[in-house]
Amino acid sequence: MRKSTGMILVTASALLVSACGGGGLFNRARPDEFAVQRQAPLVIPPDFSLVPPAPGAPRPTDTSTAQQAQSALFGAPQPRSGVETSVGSKAGLAAPAIRSTVGDSGTNTVDKGETARDIIAAPEGDGREATTSVTPG
Repeated sequence: MRKSTGMILVTASALLVSACGGGGLFNRARPDEFAVQRQAPLVIPPDFSLVPPAPGAPRPTDTSTAQQAQSALFGAPQPRSGVETSVGSKAGLAAPAIRSTVGDSGTNTVDKGETARDIIAAPEGDGREATTSVTPG
């Protein structure tokens, strides 16, 4: 009797433990919490003669999470002020290839002198070793 009770207990515990298998606690497939977006609420349109959208077409009222964050941080685009508009009109339009022209070796530059060159070439530091000198001018 003792042997059969022990065998039943061992068999029952083996069955219970085998149900816990399945790859372990950290091997489960979980959804990506950063890829979840909030869905727009369902709204009944006021005009019931609307044509339903094509299957797979993006919803026209949805915006991406990046656009929502940008509008929350910076707000909607604001109209330009009068001063900004007048300065922009007086300045004119920039050349379309201005960014590649500036880095070109054939671009003429203005020499700002040795002082500016020394400041730019100075090593970075916290300023504890900095010294000054006054030259008679």
